[in-house]
Amino acid sequence: MTETNGSTTDNAHHETTDQLTFQNPVTRYPEIEPPIQDQPEPGLDADLVPKTDRGEFSYRGTGRLKGRRALITGGDSGIGAAVAIAFAREGADIALNYLPDEEEDAQWVRDVVEKDGRKITLLPGDLADAEFCRQLVTDAVDTLGGLDILVNNAGRQIAQDSLEDLTDEQLEDTFNVNILAMFRITREALKHLEPGSSIVNTTSIQAYQPSANLLDYASTKAAINNFTKGLGQQLAPKGIRVNAVAPGPFWTPLQVSDGQNKEDLPEFGKNTPLGRAGQPTELAPAYVFLASSESSYVIGETLNVNGGTPAP
Repeated sequence: MTETNGSTTDNAHHETTDQLTFQNPVTRYPEIEPPIQDQPEPGLDADLVPKTDRGEFSYRGTGRLKGRRALITGGDSGIGAAVAIAFAREGADIALNYLPDEEEDAQWVRDVVEKDGRKITLLPGDLADAEFCRQLVTDAVDTLGGLDILVNNAGRQIAQDSLEDLTDEQLEDTFNVNILAMFRITREALKHLEPGSSIVNTTSIQAYQPSANLLDYASTKAAINNFTKGLGQQLAPKGIRVNAVAPGPFWTPLQVSDGQNKEDLPEFGKNTPLGRAGQPTELAPAYVFLASSESSYVIGETLNVNGGTPAP
């Protein structure tokens, strides 16, 4: 086990070793009923109600990424923050990308990682900017001294009930951030990735079960699945593995910054077989597995972490 039992409160409690064995996934985290709330895009974990578990108290590493150097996009909050904390506790140094408006969350992640004795570099910027995508990789390599792991996690999600309300601006921004940036960053990263390196992309249950009000977002997630499988075949002979993680309903700032209709927030995640939304730290082991040498024969895989919802 790489995790301990967690809490969604600000001061998560620590558990004894005996309490970590065979946890019931239904009750490991409480079923949440988030109040109707709104944050301006992109949203902050610092202002989210209830708070998330990103692994500060609930993730224990075992050295599986010792000496590795990872660039994580969208790493300030939610899934990206949990992955950054997990990677650091597995021994990796981190370059963290996020939007400048998310600085407060990014500083929190930096504090957690530095307390664990790992190096972390903050690289704010907008992935909708093609030139920034190229510069981001250069800056990450310069500050880390190289690159072994790329986690393409950044995503934009804005719910629209009608296709007629989906503007060209939103459509282009969503595709730019969610899939075009992935092409650009990965292409640049290939100049530095050596055999044994790993690329892990964040797709979604939306790639298989698209919500009617997330047409643009769901379409990009399906594209990410295809990108992952195709690139995995292309890079396998070079010893570089490409895989993806497909989260189900995870409680993150994405949901309250127009990622969901506000009236749907209290029921968020309750339609899964586990009956609750996931916490970001519950995703982290999937990324660690795919980034580590333990998954050396896993290529082009989409690992579903969705509370039991059937998916391909």
